[in-house]
Amino acid sequence: MQTYFASCARGFEEILKQELTSLGADECQLTQGGVYFSKENSSQTENLKLAYRSLLHSRYASRILLPIQSVAAYDEMTLYIGVKQIDWPAIIEEDASIMVSFTGTNEEIRNTQYGAQRVKDAIVDRYIQDKKLRPHVEKQDPDIRINVFLAKDKAQIAIDLSTHALNQRGYRTQTGAAPLKETLGAVIVKRSGWVNSTPLIDPFCGSGTLLIEAAMLAANMPASILRYRFGFYAWRGHRADIWQEIKSEAESIAKEGKQKLIDHCKEHGPLFIGYDNDPIMIRNAEKNAAELDLPGVFHFATQDITELSNPFNPNRTGTLIMNPPYGERLHSEPELIALYGQIGLKAKQYFKGWTLSVFTSSETLLGSLQLRSSKQFKAKNGPLDCIQKNYSISSYKADHLDNVNYSDNVNKRVHDAESQLDIKEHGIAVDFANRLKKNLSKFDKWAEKEGIECYRIYDADLPEYNVAIDRYSDYVVLQEYAPPKTIDENIARKRRFDAINTALNVLKLTPQQLILKTRERQSGQKQYHRIAKKENMIEVQEYQAKFWVNLTDYLDTGLFIDHRLARKKIGEMAKAKDFLNLFCYTGSASVYAALGGARTTTSVDLSNTYLNWAEKNLLLNGISGKQHQLVQADCLYWLSVMQEEKTQYDLIFVDPPTFSNSKRMHDTFDVQRDYLTILEGLKTLLRPLGTILFSNNRRGFKLDIKAVNALGFDAVNISEKTLSLDFMRNKQIHQSWLITHLNQ
Repeated sequence: MQTYFASCARGFEEILKQELTSLGADECQLTQGGVYFSKENSSQTENLKLAYRSLLHSRYASRILLPIQSVAAYDEMTLYIGVKQIDWPAIIEEDASIMVSFTGTNEEIRNTQYGAQRVKDAIVDRYIQDKKLRPHVEKQDPDIRINVFLAKDKAQIAIDLSTHALNQRGYRTQTGAAPLKETLGAVIVKRSGWVNSTPLIDPFCGSGTLLIEAAMLAANMPASILRYRFGFYAWRGHRADIWQEIKSEAESIAKEGKQKLIDHCKEHGPLFIGYDNDPIMIRNAEKNAAELDLPGVFHFATQDITELSNPFNPNRTGTLIMNPPYGERLHSEPELIALYGQIGLKAKQYFKGWTLSVFTSSETLLGSLQLRSSKQFKAKNGPLDCIQKNYSISSYKADHLDNVNYSDNVNKRVHDAESQLDIKEHGIAVDFANRLKKNLSKFDKWAEKEGIECYRIYDADLPEYNVAIDRYSDYVVLQEYAPPKTIDENIARKRRFDAINTALNVLKLTPQQLILKTRERQSGQKQYHRIAKKENMIEVQEYQAKFWVNLTDYLDTGLFIDHRLARKKIGEMAKAKDFLNLFCYTGSASVYAALGGARTTTSVDLSNTYLNWAEKNLLLNGISGKQHQLVQADCLYWLSVMQEEKTQYDLIFVDPPTFSNSKRMHDTFDVQRDYLTILEGLKTLLRPLGTILFSNNRRGFKLDIKAVNALGFDAVNISEKTLSLDFMRNKQIHQSWLITHLNQ
């Protein structure tokens, strides 16, 4: 009795066993990654028929192998000897093209390519020894493939009767990026709970794999009926007459099944509906489906998930099946969360009584569906651990959350946030949503009255949701403070998704209006380093000033909104004065000074990028001329050079970074260590009645009053006066002092 081996992806063994049993196998033994099968107490012919049927019909097997022999493989020489002893001329035709697939290593055979080479050498040498025409190697399209699996000191040798993997059905002429394997697609359809001859809709159909696999099943088409190549033609055990019998039988079954399906669809319309927002993918799906020759069975159209509705009679039920994006493709988390939210919303709106089946690598994203699953299955998609969940759709009454378009009208935003929100139904984090709505009502009204478009809405108010949420005109930046290592990664990810999902809904944002960042303890210039390169600047208003901000490319946006009142104070103090902005960043304080009537402004920073940005901010406010200087320099070095100059300033703003180690600096900079050096350098630059506004964001910063006095300065802490309403909860956000000459 001949035993065969059907390989499969891990986790598919049981479903493959059931399929092989339906094909006539009555002796099946499961092992990791496949099933050994045979037809017990049957003739060699009956077992061969079983092998041929499995090759043609199996939807779940990756390959069908014929085990030949197990040989010793203590080292490369024992492997070579064992393989050469096999009577290969009695197994494979002379002058055939071969390929050796070798997997596994041991202490002596550590390279699979070398192992494959030694097996090939042994096979060829056996033909030479027997004075037969030797086979030749063909890696791309061999006549037959030899499979070797090495485990410890044993090598299992088998003939691959499929040669090319059985997922290559023959219908897929066009694909997109990272397409599902057909075998995986067949398993997803099987596990979805889809009932044959009922509607099946895939809103993310790509090249159509799920729908085509389902249609082949509905038409009773053997999975490999369209293939023209198998790996047994050069096998001496191949029986062309038996193969033709099995193939004719399969073709007859397919012909009858296809006609029944076509007739059904003529009467009731297409059963398999595919949508995708990429027209190229739709064209690919149409070409692939056409290979099945099933007119009237499919309907493909370019459509976004937001346009999804049910094209079938309301009394007709079916299955929504999909493999939506899940992060390994080019999508941001806010977009993905909104996308999955739309999937759940559309399913509840239009598909009452249907089954929804979603295959994804992100179980967390499935939470955004706001549905309770009835079944779930695990699977691998390449290297990714994935999960498939099935949901029974009940009725749903749509509310104002259907519309996620943002309104510029502040009063409308507040009204929406205060309106009744069914938090539990939409799965929004309850406490976080309530706090966000409360803050929104408070800060939006305040900001409109103040005339500012950039402000903080939420700042880690609740310990479970350790994020900061800042509004910049029509956009919102959500910064997650990196969780400590003691927090489980899955819990942290779930909280982040909850925060994003809640922010999208409560703040009435589109995904494009929510920018996600992660803030962690920074070193050096890291907070200024580019993290993206979108270069999409937006204009924002702050009191009478306007600024360009970049919400995506850097951790900081170009406008420190916690320094808003400090900038305003500079504007109030600057009239008819010479103003120095040290560590000027993007020049926002210089803009205020100039708008406040400063006689001159000098802005110093090491970064040319930020000086160019500062110039754009000045020009945006109509400020230009040689009286407004921009100086690129290491600020500490510049101060030492300026000691020899007679230039003095009436008003100086110093807001240095916490730490910096830029390669262009003459030395590293630490604000706690070096602030006295800065003040000492400013002694001769500050006019007798002048004022320094010194500020920094270092937590725990200590200003030594005695040391400041020893330099000849007096310092008054004004931190409370520079904290605006939106930063009152965070007293440590920054500290500020007004510094003047002693006895002024």
